Amino acid sequence: MHTFGTYATSRRRLLALGATALPLAALGTALPAAAARAETTAGGAAAFTMPAETDDHVRTFMAWPAHSSVWGDTLGRVRDDIAAVAHEISRFEPVVVLARPGQAADARHLCGRGARYAVDVIEIPVDDLWIRDFGPTFVVGPGAVAGVDTNFNGWGKEGTQYAQPFAADAAAAGILLDEYGVGRIRAGFVGEGGSLETDGQGTLLATVSSLVNPNRNPGMSRQQVEDAMKAALGIGKVIWVPGLAGADITDCHIDCLARFTAPGRVILDRPGAGADRKWIAVYEETRRVLQSATDLHGRPLVITELPGPDRSLIRGGGAEFLSSYTNYYTPNGAVLAPRFGDAHADELARAILQDAYPSRYVVQIPIDGIAGGGGGIHCATQSQPVPPPAL
Repeated sequence: MHTFGTYATSRRRLLALGATALPLAALGTALPAAAARAETTAGGAAAFTMPAETDDHVRTFMAWPAHSSVWGDTLGRVRDDIAAVAHEISRFEPVVVLARPGQAADARHLCGRGARYAVDVIEIPVDDLWIRDFGPTFVVGPGAVAGVDTNFNGWGKEGTQYAQPFAADAAAAGILLDEYGVGRIRAGFVGEGGSLETDGQGTLLATVSSLVNPNRNPGMSRQQVEDAMKAALGIGKVIWVPGLAGADITDCHIDCLARFTAPGRVILDRPGAGADRKWIAVYEETRRVLQSATDLHGRPLVITELPGPDRSLIRGGGAEFLSSYTNYYTPNGAVLAPRFGDAHADELARAILQDAYPSRYVVQIPIDGIAGGGGGIHCATQSQPVPPPAL
């Protein structure tokens, strides 16, 4: 089992950058001591960077959906899905589930069957299960870890058909980081973890629609958003794909569309039979961009397509149902992916993911409740990485 290390157990203070998200090298003694030691490399560059999700994890964070006003009569099924995902992840690493104090006992009852590692429930108020988006996005440096708070604003959906409560979710990243003694970096942009996909070597994939959008970052140009992301996440290059604004609650997050499986290698979601034409157009445009893109180190991208299921065969339904295998999660030693009920597509997805991650177990799990709300396993999880060794 991985250990958190002395940085996490000895530090309880938050680090909040101003709205300009200064580079870490400019912060000097404002950083917690361990972070300050990791602040610069021998060459003087900021050392914190967003790691690849496939790097080793300390634990996985999840969240307990709170509101029947959001989920209606499917809330129980969604909670069962969250418990099932937590159980599967606990075969590979520890899991911590955030839950409202009045709901924590029920969460413990349903999630408390850890397989190899513990599934712990901590009382931190949340509104919904999408911790990928409202939780901290972790960055690491030699011997240290910090959490980037990306200023969650409910996907900018206040006043629209997608609006839902988010005040507790917006505060959760800071509370969680304080609870675990991890330094906080307040980003100079508004976004969500699901809008950020990195290879761990300085290249980030992102959709324009989910970040260069007045509902998150009014008045900011694409270059300004990019500069703020680079400063907060230690990224050297952003590969932008257009995405699609207004067609779902996230404005087309990258983690349902394209994912790095390794540096220079990308899995691309290809909508299955019965998919709406608008999502087919998003896939086609994304493919064109990725085919001509190079990463920070000048490598062209090798693209593997991951076909979605036939929507007439999936167990769930409705226009918001996320039938994307690409929204998978990689706990230590595994790939946790959805199973939708189209037997051929489910098996093909398993085989493609196994080929992409040959050293990992591929585990598929039905998540019809979660998918019915427009998300998936990746949306419902956030990994805390193991920091690299201290210099």
